[in-house]
Amino acid sequence: MKTMPPDSPTRATPAPALRADARTIALVGLAHGTSHFFHLLLAPLFPWFISDFGFSYSELGLLITVFFVVSGVGQASAGFLVDRIGARPVLFFAMGCFVAAGLAGSMAQGYGGLMLAAALAGLGNAPFHPADFTILNKRVSAPRLGHAFSIHGISGNLGWAVAPLFLAGLTTLTGSWRIALLGASLVALAALVILVARRDAIDDRQGTWAHETRAAAGYPTRPEHTLAFLRLPSVWLCFSFFFWSTAAMSAIQSFASPALHQIYGLPLGVTAMVVTGFMLCSAGGMIAGGFLVGRAERLERLIAVCLLAAAGMLALVGSGVLPGYVAVAVAALAGAGTGLAGPSRDMLIKRASPPGATGRVYGTVYSGLDLGFAVSSPLFGALMDHGHPGGVFMGAAAALLMGVGSAAMVGREVAVRARVRMA
Repeated sequence: MKTMPPDSPTRATPAPALRADARTIALVGLAHGTSHFFHLLLAPLFPWFISDFGFSYSELGLLITVFFVVSGVGQASAGFLVDRIGARPVLFFAMGCFVAAGLAGSMAQGYGGLMLAAALAGLGNAPFHPADFTILNKRVSAPRLGHAFSIHGISGNLGWAVAPLFLAGLTTLTGSWRIALLGASLVALAALVILVARRDAIDDRQGTWAHETRAAAGYPTRPEHTLAFLRLPSVWLCFSFFFWSTAAMSAIQSFASPALHQIYGLPLGVTAMVVTGFMLCSAGGMIAGGFLVGRAERLERLIAVCLLAAAGMLALVGSGVLPGYVAVAVAALAGAGTGLAGPSRDMLIKRASPPGATGRVYGTVYSGLDLGFAVSSPLFGALMDHGHPGGVFMGAAAALLMGVGSAAMVGREVAVRARVRMA
């Protein structure tokens, strides 16, 4: 039997090391969880801001808008920066912005100080999706990429789940929301130290995994203009999908607790748990979604089933027909539907992205997330101010239905391109 030379090009590539993949996934997950923690830097403290400063819900909703406008504009730009200089230095800068945001918030003397904290947190949030997905796509082996997307989503939801408990809990314990915001700054600093210490595992310049070539993916092999990806309908359909799905998320994160309090008369201490419950159920759904994403050929169908179920549950809660504690449980359970759809959503974007434009595409698409939060927060705040708490859940359900339509059109675009490639 003839022995294959050690350097033969036809020799089988050794299986990638699980430890290397796991280290990269864990570090990116830590960074992503921190970014989602800072999405909610201010929202859990709204009752204390109202008490101390006399703000309305509409004014507080505008703080969320500032965060996501800065993040959205920055995210689209950050994608180009990530493709040019690499994801790792951009990620370090983002974590530093979070440290500064917590410090600025802890020293705020009024609306201007809180707006500065929101803007700094938004600037820190801007690079995360293009940086995270660039690192994952370059550093994680193809067989584990679906699970990497799942863990990425789970870590974000855990950040959302922990933030209300940490900030409201520390404020209650110490009697000062300023101490809670200072504690948030220390959380970001600790995460930054860990990332710097393990920086080799998130160095996308050393990434060796090319899951697709331009030719294999059906794209021209000649160099294209850096803005050429903007001509792809699938990019803008993904953008719209994120806009609608995150408009629904904004309603739950910022206003579900006071809305449930007004609809069902439950104590705020009980309704405050709905955001944490929603995010934990979503995290559980993402674990299952990480396994389903590798088996589903038409990802948009899986997304549709999951989001339709979530929309139905939220509409039921908004109708006011459920017993109070059941309504809290059903609202939290709706998170499982959005969580199941998460890994399929991220894989669908990957399929819609031209190779070599990962940062730019994810930056543009995920800026739809920021726009969804920015536009919807003051609108849902206005519903609360005008005595329509049920509209928070009905509006969230309607937004999810629009997201289903966008995902269906993305899937159709991807399928058409696949048929052209095979022709």
